[in-house]
Amino acid sequence: MTSIQELLLSRIRDVADYPEPGVMFKDITPLLADPAAFTALTDTLAELATATGATKIVGLEARGFILGAPVAVRAGLGFIPVRKAGKLPGATLRQAYDLEYGSAEIEVHAEDLSDGDRVFIVDDVLATGGTAEAAIKLIERAGARVSGVAVLMELGFLQGRARLESALNGAPLEALLQV
Repeated sequence: MTSIQELLLSRIRDVADYPEPGVMFKDITPLLADPAAFTALTDTLAELATATGATKIVGLEARGFILGAPVAVRAGLGFIPVRKAGKLPGATLRQAYDLEYGSAEIEVHAEDLSDGDRVFIVDDVLATGGTAEAAIKLIERAGARVSGVAVLMELGFLQGRARLESALNGAPLEALLQV
């Protein structure tokens, strides 16, 4: 484990039985409150984005906004929020995806992406991969390409990485921590 991984992991709090009994929630608010840890995370994600040749950063609602916006600033790139359906004004592109129980939709402003864009997706957690897969499809429908995906934590037992492999078309998927 690297020193950055140790620092990040030391600032993530386990909360038992949240949001329901039997779930161990990984709370990143202590990491966000620690300027050294948050800076290390931002710098690491910005380096990954730059290495992929990204031209824009997409953050997935909602913690992906918190992580992605400073990454975009650090990397000198634009930031684009991918939101739950109905949250963005004006013309949007929507993408539906399945959840364990039901379905959901995400959206983006179509004019924020163009044919030449290489988009780096940032989020806090990769679980089943449903939201990230929908975001990849949405970005491609807008005419852009995905240069990579990075998450703070990957919950490997939920098999999200396997779900994303074909959608990524060879673009990297980086998880700073495996939990």
